[in-house]
Amino acid sequence: MREDGLYKSGEFAKKANVSIRTIRYYDKQGLLKPSYVNKSGYRFYSDLDFAKLQKIVSLKSLGFSLEEIMELVVRDNEHNYLLQSFHQQLELIRSKQEHLKLMEESLLSATKELGLKEQIGWEQVLHLIHLSNMEKDILNQYHNASNTKIRISLHKTYSQNSQGWFPWLYSHYNIAPGETVLELGCGNGELWRMNQEKLPQNVKLLLTDLSSGMLKDTKKVLAHTGLYTQYHILDCHKLPFKDNTIDKIIANHVMFYIKDRNSTFLEIKRALKTDGVFYCSTYGKEHMKEVNDLVKEFDCHIALSEINLYEIFGLENGAQQLSKVFSDVTLKVYEDYLLVDEVQPLIDYILSCHGNQLTYLKHRYVEFKDFLSTKLRKYGSIRITKMAGMFICRK
Repeated sequence: MREDGLYKSGEFAKKANVSIRTIRYYDKQGLLKPSYVNKSGYRFYSDLDFAKLQKIVSLKSLGFSLEEIMELVVRDNEHNYLLQSFHQQLELIRSKQEHLKLMEESLLSATKELGLKEQIGWEQVLHLIHLSNMEKDILNQYHNASNTKIRISLHKTYSQNSQGWFPWLYSHYNIAPGETVLELGCGNGELWRMNQEKLPQNVKLLLTDLSSGMLKDTKKVLAHTGLYTQYHILDCHKLPFKDNTIDKIIANHVMFYIKDRNSTFLEIKRALKTDGVFYCSTYGKEHMKEVNDLVKEFDCHIALSEINLYEIFGLENGAQQLSKVFSDVTLKVYEDYLLVDEVQPLIDYILSCHGNQLTYLKHRYVEFKDFLSTKLRKYGSIRITKMAGMFICRK
């Protein structure tokens, strides 16, 4: 080890009990770059790099590919890095443990049935196949939940409207005691967690999502609220509810993901009571435009979304689509903007988006962080437009 506390590649590999070839490979892949390279080209690693290597080795032992590991380590930073790393690994390990427990229980049940009857129902074998295929869903579910939290956190921390998005939404719902409320695409349940004390007595919440992992997180969030909730994994195109049975139906930032919106609107109208109301939030074309401008300035190839969701169903065209099914459609706009004066939350938000940004930023992370830091030093903060609102629809 050198006097300045850095280790040569060979020393670093030996202390970590891995091969020098492995260290070189992780360096080449951009997973673990050296902390320092001298003029002669010798590569040196620090104590912090041991923590990074530990995370890579741990995730690799859990069965994640190097590409998947890259997605999990790319936003790691110096501030509280080790604590964040351990928390992340614990969440993934617990998810894997739960999955393995399900596999164990199903295999034990199948073994018992085969021992008693000397035959097994093929439905049970299919169930085992489905459970085995769920392995890859662990990372997807983790990503969905963590990325949702990141995006909510940025808005919650830097929004200039003191009321807040979820309280604003709830203020328009006018939920009465005893009503049945259906939410399509409930996400992580933050809407209900934040407004739990405002809900009247005996309200029945039907919370739905396509993602079982997201519903699982929602259950955890709302477990101790005392709210009367039911959870359903379902597709919005066909609702498993009788005609005229739901008082309020809510879909927050969901409709632009629906392939056949007109049939979904008809299903929603069918399930609503005669005086029921459909609340449907979405974005406008100017929403978060400064973030898009920043990443384009850094690299014109970056797109934070594969498609412009507001073009599918946004504030500008939503009323036209809804009016084909609903007799009364009113738009309410949420007045707000963000004032961001820290680099890391902005980077985290950008990396959490659904576009191709990881492809272009994973090997230029430090460069991109310096680019944003320069912007903040120059302007003090970055003002980001928010353009979001809600359509209120009556039968």
